[in-house]
Order: sequence, then C-alpha cells, then structure tokens
Amino acid sequence: MPFFTSFSGYDPDAFPVPQNDPPAQPAGYAFSIWGPIYLVLILSTGWGAFRHPDDPDWAPARVPLLISLLIGAAWLPIAAVNPLVATVLIWMMLIAGLVALARTPATPRLAFRAPVALYCGWLAAASWVSVALTGAGYDLVFGPYLWALIAIVAATATALAVLARIPDIPEFSAAVIWAFVALVVANWSVSPGVAALAAASALVVLAMQIIRIRDSRQSV
Repeated sequence: MPFFTSFSGYDPDAFPVPQNDPPAQPAGYAFSIWGPIYLVLILSTGWGAFRHPDDPDWAPARVPLLISLLIGAAWLPIAAVNPLVATVLIWMMLIAGLVALARTPATPRLAFRAPVALYCGWLAAASWVSVALTGAGYDLVFGPYLWALIAIVAATATALAVLARIPDIPEFSAAVIWAFVALVVANWSVSPGVAALAAASALVVLAMQIIRIRDSRQSV
C-alpha cells in the first residue's frame, strides 16, 4: 500500500510513450497524503471494531470499503510495472470506495464518514490523473497537454457529482483541492494553462463545498 511504500507517480518509462514530467501529474509532495489517509482509516477501523462491532448503521459500508482497500493492497506493485492495469484497478478502488462513502452513517461523522471521504476524495482526483497519464502514455487520440485538461475537467465534474449526492464530506473536497493545488505547483511555470484550470477547479470545488455546508446548516 502507498502508506507503507513510497510512491510519487508512475515510472515514465512504463509507458510506450515515456511520460517525463507530464502536465497531468501533481507535484510529488501530493502523494504524501496517503500517510494521513491510511492513518485515519486505521483509527476508524479500530474505533469501529471496539465501539461499533455490531452496529447496523456501520455494516453496509464495511464490505465495499474492504473491497476497495484489498484492491489497493495489490495496486502499488502493479502500478510500478503496468500503469494500464493500475488505471483499471484504481477505478475499481474509487467505485467501491464511493459505494462505502454513500453508506456511511451520518453520525458519528468523524469516526467513519470523514476518513472514507478523505480516501475517496484523493481517489477521485488520482483516478482521472491515471486516465490522463495512460491516455498520453499510450498515445491515445490526444497529447499530454489535452489529456491533462480533460482529467481536470472530469475530476471536477466527478467531485461536484459526489458532493451533490453525499452530504457532510468536507474531507472529500479537501483531498480533491489538495490534488488540484499540487497540479498548480507542478505546472505554473511550464504549463500555465493547466495550472490556471487546476486553480479554477479548486475554487469551484471549494465553492460547492461552502454551498453544501450552508445548505446543511439551514436544514437543521
């Protein structure tokens, strides 16, 4: 898992068309988010095991989350040698994770929904980054620049759809914004168009999150 092994992106030479400093890849520091993600997931698992072992509100989310994490355990060694298969796997992780997120109980939010939201937020961004890198690396239709723009727009649309569907997940937004900011850092001096779109997308996700918080407070 990325929590136990350093990972800062696919090997550029793992693609038929080597991807050296591709615009779709966030700055390397962004991948350090795996540490906090797995830490809070471990704490959540421990809390759930001791305080909610038979809680019917926790049960529906546990199986899809476990499926996502088990796929994640196999993802890293595969990502090191086969980005195409890794792209399929990370999408499986995301889909299972989102199913789990939608099933998490509203309370206690910090104990379960928040950790899963952080995990899914990063996956929502990383999945589209993986698509862009694979598309460019296999020379599918577009070049690296256009694939980066497509990934940013698609990741933004995905984030907005999730935020519209599932309430009280600011951690999801934080992880997506973290990825967008890392794209700005990686591209501001070399691909300003990508950096500008990533910055705008971060603001859009932030605005959506603020709206959701406001709506949640008004409904109380």
